[in-house]
Amino acid sequence: MAYSAPSESYIVILHDYFRSSAAYRVRIALNLKGLAYEQRSVNLLNGDEYKAEYASINPQALVPSLQLADGTILTQSLAICEYLDQAYPDTPPLLNGDALQQAQTRAFCQAIACDIHPINNLRVLTYLTGELNVSEEAKLDWYRHWVTTGLAALEIQLEKSSKKIYCFGDTPGLADVCLIPQLFNARRFDIPLSDYPQLLRIDQACTILTAFADAHPSCQPDAPKAQS
Repeated sequence: MAYSAPSESYIVILHDYFRSSAAYRVRIALNLKGLAYEQRSVNLLNGDEYKAEYASINPQALVPSLQLADGTILTQSLAICEYLDQAYPDTPPLLNGDALQQAQTRAFCQAIACDIHPINNLRVLTYLTGELNVSEEAKLDWYRHWVTTGLAALEIQLEKSSKKIYCFGDTPGLADVCLIPQLFNARRFDIPLSDYPQLLRIDQACTILTAFADAHPSCQPDAPKAQS
């Protein structure tokens, strides 16, 4: 699938953080659909999400938030992605296929965005080591357990489906948008991925696309120069 340069007629503001996997999803989605966006960094390590300025944008103190031209704020990455699909039907779709395929895609996405990611989010890990006084080693065990459990299930799901270039088709879609950031996080925490050949095959197919490469955390304006 060819990646086209964003159209200046579709300018929105994305409040994000370079290493947030939820924000990473939305960056990929915007790129795949060729929509231009301005980025405003919310540094989670500095606590920017709790400051009054951002609290007025997103009371949940989470990223991403997408600010539309009329000032409307959208939150939650999957909701944002589905909004983009419906608001810009003339751009490449993120949800492809019939009702069954779309349900399978949503289930795959929710397994990541609702089951794996939330219990391993920065605020959860911080609570474990801070309020609950969990050791760093135990925190990492927690993280790796839930990621490997989740990825193993996703691998089986894709083994049972027909083999496509991407998760559920021959063009990248919402499932791929969710998968690639999760694999990035797995690598950050040194989780072995050799047991997931289907996931790795799709990862390789996606990461050579400019839409995915440009969304990578290392390519974001707020990423430390040494970040890889």
